[in-house]
Amino acid sequence: MFEVTLPLIIGAGLIDGINPCAFGVLVLLMAYLSRVKLTRKKLLTICVTYISAVFIAYYVAGLGLLRTVTALGIGIYVYYFIAFLALIAGFLEIKDFFWYGRGIFLGIPIWGVNLIKKLVKKTTIKGAFILGFVVAAVELPCTGAVYLAILALMTTTSWLKAVWLIFLYNVAFIIPLIFIFIIAYLGIHVKKIENWRKKYRRWMRLITGLLLIGLGLWMLLEVNGYGLTKTLLS
Repeated sequence: MFEVTLPLIIGAGLIDGINPCAFGVLVLLMAYLSRVKLTRKKLLTICVTYISAVFIAYYVAGLGLLRTVTALGIGIYVYYFIAFLALIAGFLEIKDFFWYGRGIFLGIPIWGVNLIKKLVKKTTIKGAFILGFVVAAVELPCTGAVYLAILALMTTTSWLKAVWLIFLYNVAFIIPLIFIFIIAYLGIHVKKIENWRKKYRRWMRLITGLLLIGLGLWMLLEVNGYGLTKTLLS
């Protein structure tokens, strides 16, 4: 029987967390906060609040989606749909390694970008919390495919184990954001971080794409080779 492992959960969470969209929003927030010259204590509070809100939003969304799918039952065709969705998203991410931003692009929609920019300019501690939830929602085209595939694989585990695994996934997801914040807080100019993001965003897309293709193929192999079909149809 298939079992979701800790290395898979933590690895997927980390890879999902390095996507350029998540990095970009945090860099935008840090750039604005650096211009308004906040005290280091308030800067720390706002950024910790923002990252915490992203974590809470993703965690609650994952629990809610898994509970809904578990209650309704995930049929074999839904499972196939998620697997093929992961494959398609993976190929689109890899496409961006070679032709970044051309054609169909998995990114934050324009209306989402504009909304984020407006919220960033009004950022207070309360606003940072709201911003985290908004970002979690509009970032789904960037981050949703990996999360959805992982949640689909969790449908064969117990609810208590799934709650713990989703928690670990989201801890891993925010680690790259925490890292970016720490190096900015310690004095590295935000512009240098943004230049680094732009330089390596193609590689971030490639890594995410390979993960998605691997997850999609794994899901299809599990259904067809390890008796998961019977589990999904029961």
